Amino acid sequence: MTRSPETLAHALLDAARKAGADAADAIAVEGTSVSIDVLHGKLEHAERSDGVEIGLRVLVGQRQACVSASDTRPETMAEMAERAVAMARLAPEDPTIGLADPGQLAQTWDIAALDMIDPAPEPDPAALERAALEAEAAALAVAGVSQVQSASAGYGRRTRHLAATNGFSGGYTRTDHGLSCVAITGEGLGMERDYFGDMRMHRADMMSPQEVGRIAAERAVARKGARQPKTGAYPVLFDERISASLIGHLLQAVNGSAIARGASWLRDALGEEILPTGLSLVEQPLRPRASGSRPFDAEGLPTADRAIVDQGLLTGWTLDLATARKLGLSSTGNAARGTSAPPSPSVSNVALTQGSASRDDLIKQMGTGLLITSMIGSSINPNTGDYSRGASGFWVENGEITYPVNECTVAGNLRDMLRRLTPANDARTHLSHVVPSLLVEGLTLAGS
Repeated sequence: MTRSPETLAHALLDAARKAGADAADAIAVEGTSVSIDVLHGKLEHAERSDGVEIGLRVLVGQRQACVSASDTRPETMAEMAERAVAMARLAPEDPTIGLADPGQLAQTWDIAALDMIDPAPEPDPAALERAALEAEAAALAVAGVSQVQSASAGYGRRTRHLAATNGFSGGYTRTDHGLSCVAITGEGLGMERDYFGDMRMHRADMMSPQEVGRIAAERAVARKGARQPKTGAYPVLFDERISASLIGHLLQAVNGSAIARGASWLRDALGEEILPTGLSLVEQPLRPRASGSRPFDAEGLPTADRAIVDQGLLTGWTLDLATARKLGLSSTGNAARGTSAPPSPSVSNVALTQGSASRDDLIKQMGTGLLITSMIGSSINPNTGDYSRGASGFWVENGEITYPVNECTVAGNLRDMLRRLTPANDARTHLSHVVPSLLVEGLTLAGS
């Protein structure tokens, strides 16, 4: 008989106690995933994965070790615990590690309010194949598309349970549905490609396959004849497709691990204005139907909304228990972990204040500059915030899109860039990171 993730997590704790651990926490994850790829109107690849992963962290004094496995037999768990305790006894001491005090733990939570589980039955592989074929056909129907590189549909369901010797025990399940398409225009050296995809927790929220394929194709066709833009200093509009990456650099810089190492360009900016006045960046771990939602963190602490940036001012760091202790602060309930490593700080869902102008309004406002729709590579100095990335998109002249561009580099300094940004009003609110298109003045472009 298959044991539940909850039963497995508690069995790991029992094994850790018997092996001599002073304290321990355990995670068990049970998952199912199905993926279907089609090409040229036929099934290209089909894969299904069902499995369980277990992870154990033991503490012996102020030393810790982590082990993981996909074998859930009792003898395997006993061996895992013995090996983990032996490893911990040889590990260096760390005064900041340790489980949460019982008084810090989440006591109640409302899983149903997060609406993370699709009540509909698991989709049949044939239905996923049909959706992928419909997306491919819709893309090929758009004039100018020479071929479809791939069309894929998938489904996943994961249940995870966390238990610890401090008395915490809790788990939750989430589902996800996905559909994507990559279209190509042109031939040979003149070939250009683009994509579109949709992923939701509930199948009823999914866009139609026809719409996914059409958008991917139209994006690809719009890129036909791309060339390098002019070199110089210009305003740059980060399209909503990739604008979250810019805010992602901010989130990395306020991560407690980076702050504790002193390796962050925002390490001395607490309380300072890092975004324009009026803009806030809020974490929302309890937002319904969002992929990053979680009722408690990976150390059993309750989660809650918090303003990382409030009206332009940086209010604090993203912390788990260990990084908080290193900095003499309290955890923000942001611990995350897999089965094979100890907790580390990580944000859940975030939302940046949206503006009042549309993306088209910002294009008109920028006059002459670059609209970026895709980025490759990354050169970010974590200590200074110096920023340089490869980009492609569209050149704007006199407030109008004139031609597609590629093979260029955009550069600046993140601290300056974030203080000069103007948000549009086009963020997709179902995404984990809700970030609209962002206009940034005065960046350096390296092109022709």
